[in-house]
Amino acid sequence: MSEAVSRPTLEAVAARAGVSRATASRVVNGGDGVREPLVERVRKAVEELGYVPNQAARSLVTRRHDAIAVVIAEPETRIFTDPFFALQLRGISKELTAHDNQLVLLLTEGRDDHARVARYLTGGHVDGALVFSLHLDDPLPGLIEGAGVPTVFGGRPGWGEGTDSAVYVDCDNRGGAQDAVRHLAGLGRTRIAHITGPLDQTSAADRLQGYRDVMATLGKADPRLVVPSDFTPAGGERAMGELLDRCPDVDAVFAANDLTALGALRVLREHGRRVPEDVAVIGFDDVLPVTGQTEPSLTTVRQDIEEMGRLMARILLASLTRRNPEADAPASVVLPTTLVRRATA
Repeated sequence: MSEAVSRPTLEAVAARAGVSRATASRVVNGGDGVREPLVERVRKAVEELGYVPNQAARSLVTRRHDAIAVVIAEPETRIFTDPFFALQLRGISKELTAHDNQLVLLLTEGRDDHARVARYLTGGHVDGALVFSLHLDDPLPGLIEGAGVPTVFGGRPGWGEGTDSAVYVDCDNRGGAQDAVRHLAGLGRTRIAHITGPLDQTSAADRLQGYRDVMATLGKADPRLVVPSDFTPAGGERAMGELLDRCPDVDAVFAANDLTALGALRVLREHGRRVPEDVAVIGFDDVLPVTGQTEPSLTTVRQDIEEMGRLMARILLASLTRRNPEADAPASVVLPTTLVRRATA
């Protein structure tokens, strides 16, 4: 039997580089106060020996775990069927990977899960948290604040304990909705309906407000033209059916997201309504897996979902390395949206 090859030690790295163990440790663990020539010698020794730092020991020195929790306040059935979440996670993962950090995914189905997530974060397993898809009165912000974990939110929290000074990344939901409704009005549509998202989320509430802004300006506000839904195709189908029963003269629909628009288009087709001739339709998000399924091709409001994920991670990682967290507090970011014109409007 061949003898097992032992892993190179930090002492071996120090000897190869001709420095003390303390100096080698500071370089390997990202510490300051080492002259550049010595840093290069240690890095060269690490490469030559194939030294891999002991993460547990490194954490004791740096007080960092190089792991970030991603907390999504939605059930698994929603997360794994809505491409929005895949794009957001892809952006986050790319940024964390580029900085040699691990992504730890935590999902919340109910109140018991909230307590579990809070316990995990309080346990010191991760350096920070990225949290998105919050709902009204969600206890997560307060629980996370209590855990003392640096956090960046995806989407404007807007309410609830622990959100007043929250740092977040969002898109201009209200402005994007305004652009969509103005476009429909510019096409000569006068009975413009809105199928909302879940109104206990700020993204849906902001899009509804943008719709109302323009309809009020046009003098065509009609509460019957607003139907609540839930960001899903099935919800879009139910809402579109209700709209046609309630307001058969509807000639345009602004759907709160692309999945909702997908459901609405199915019902319009079943009822013999031509799109866009009889009813023009606009969605929100511009997620390719959905827009590629619609017939005709979907006009929608584009938000850069993947970039939002990257920005969330980038802001959080930068906050973890600031020398003076109070003086250099990060600012929230709101990205612009773009109306993407295709065949439905």
